[in-house]
Amino acid sequence: MFILGNFLMALGKVLGMVITIYIWLIVIRALISWVNPDPFNPIVVFLRRSTDPILEPLRRKIPPLGGLDFTPFIAIILLMFVKLFLVQSLIDLGWRLKHG
Repeated sequence: MFILGNFLMALGKVLGMVITIYIWLIVIRALISWVNPDPFNPIVVFLRRSTDPILEPLRRKIPPLGGLDFTPFIAIILLMFVKLFLVQSLIDLGWRLKHG
């Protein structure tokens, strides 16, 4: 069972890193949006394409409050929950399979 345990632990750690990178992409997109960037800049296009899958559904459900878009903040909270719950559960399950 140690192979399955190692696999789950590695999966959890890689998923945690991917979520952390995705959170940073959302933060960078939110910061760049404050300076009115060129919409055709390749970096801006990449940030938009990579973060829209999580931000757009939230925007449809949560309207801007007072002209402020809180969806990046809410997305980060949701991603942190997934990271703390799912990733840690995978790592703990892997550890138990490996050592139990």
